[in-house]
Amino acid sequence: MANRVLGIETSCDDTGVAIYDTEKGLLAHALYSQIETHQAYGGVVPELAARDHIRKVIPLVDAVLSKAQCRSETIDAVAYTSGPGLAGALLAGSAVAKGLAFSWDVPTIGVHHMEGHMLAPMLEDEKPEFPFVALLVSGGHTLLAHVKGVGDYSILGQTLDDAVGEAFDKTAKILGLGYPGGPLISKAAENGNQDRFRFPRPMIDRPGMDFSFSGLKTFALNTVEKELIDEQTISDIAYAFQDAAVDTLLIKSKRALIETGCKSLVVAGGVGANLRLREQLRLMTHELKRNVFYPRIEFCTDNGAMIAYAGAQRLHQSTTDLSFQVKARWSLEDLASI
Repeated sequence: MANRVLGIETSCDDTGVAIYDTEKGLLAHALYSQIETHQAYGGVVPELAARDHIRKVIPLVDAVLSKAQCRSETIDAVAYTSGPGLAGALLAGSAVAKGLAFSWDVPTIGVHHMEGHMLAPMLEDEKPEFPFVALLVSGGHTLLAHVKGVGDYSILGQTLDDAVGEAFDKTAKILGLGYPGGPLISKAAENGNQDRFRFPRPMIDRPGMDFSFSGLKTFALNTVEKELIDEQTISDIAYAFQDAAVDTLLIKSKRALIETGCKSLVVAGGVGANLRLREQLRLMTHELKRNVFYPRIEFCTDNGAMIAYAGAQRLHQSTTDLSFQVKARWSLEDLASI
């Protein structure tokens, strides 16, 4: 029997809503980005993010119901992001989800944000098979996981300080490029001289698969302070920073594939849209005779579709209880296997 799940994503600064049908697949999705709201501050302001979610969720719900040509009576459950993320943003989405579920008389499913990202490639026609290695790279998270099945996750390595997306944002701010940093650094790097600067590859000589990007950002700052800054120097520093960050992710991902013996690598999260990273991972996986999978570009960043899909996988855990608890921090390894 088919089930339709409405998914709501409000973990940070993107409001995403989608409807997933367990037989027909993704029926509709909509996203509101708060980038313009936060650009003036050079980063996400949690209070502003929570307020925007409250304003935008219901209009987006109406929009996806209309796109999917669904009535609220045809929705069987409401999935929502219950963590990890910004507490206020999570509370906004969770409260709306519970309210909708109560009015529609359907259960809810609290979804782990990173599980949503990790399962997002399952929305595509070409899907990875379990087990696989997942590289999750975003503004708030950087980790490698061994994925044996839905809910069966082992963390192989994670960042000890800044996430890679956060390091991109901070470095872009140092260079005066603006926010968000990832696309702006990539664009500046296109004109960079690859031979002028070489940045360190943090922690690649240590055993294990943990990451550290704080020192890379500091190295960029020190380079800026030593150089006469013009447009070409900004491009050269952007190139060196991106090259070091991508190379670090590449080395650790290769190590994870070899140590686990997995045949597939899944890359998810906003930094997964970086074209330099994609090209280098393509070459690496081809060399190892492995496969690499991504969600479509629009699903690399936070979105409702991944939450609706992940919720559909956990329908057996749905509840009619109207109480809820958000988790700003929440390990993937705490999830129950299905």
